[in-house]
Amino acid sequence: MFRPKARRVLDLYARTFDGVALGKDEYVISADEKTSIQARCRCHPTLAPGRARAMRVNHTYGRGGALAYLAAYDVHAAKVFGRTEPTTGITPFMNLVAQVMTQEPYASAKRVFWIVDNGSSHRGKKAADRLTAPFPNAVMVHTPEHASWLNQIEIYFSVVQRKAVSPNDFTDLTQVGDRLRAFEDRYNATAQPFQWKFTTSDLDDLLARLDRHTADRQEESSLRLAA
Repeated sequence: MFRPKARRVLDLYARTFDGVALGKDEYVISADEKTSIQARCRCHPTLAPGRARAMRVNHTYGRGGALAYLAAYDVHAAKVFGRTEPTTGITPFMNLVAQVMTQEPYASAKRVFWIVDNGSSHRGKKAADRLTAPFPNAVMVHTPEHASWLNQIEIYFSVVQRKAVSPNDFTDLTQVGDRLRAFEDRYNATAQPFQWKFTTSDLDDLLARLDRHTADRQEESSLRLAA
């Protein structure tokens, strides 16, 4: 099941679905949750890097709580829709869906494909049915198991971690939320779509190499047992 699921995701990045090119009124959304972003108030101020000096971050801190950051990324428009919630779960994820699907151009789109991993908030057919019940033009597409790296939202989250969250030095959760929203606004004003280069051909080459490697290992094991 890995190959057909992965191919479906990669085809959507290339703006095709089931062998048919997507229309101008069809969109691809990559979505997930970044869990437990903590507010850590450092006991001594963080020192910015200077000439011949790395950034200095005090290792002692007070805990100010944690929140979840949920985000949906329009793959071809490089636009992010984000929200903070006390925790992850079905309701927070559906709040994110509603945030996106109730605004244009998604509300009146022919189809909006939602690429998600297999996390508990959006796993399986029940999650797909939950999505289409209020939004019939939404189509849930799951990545293969253990393949969240195929989900472009993970690239955005890595940018958020490096540019907005690290070093984790916040007085409270309000400051965390403000930082995330400010970063999101700046990102949407300046970002370009990711230059995604892993294609279905690359996938086939990778799987073929893995098959050859597995066959070679099995052959080596059989030879050792026969010796």
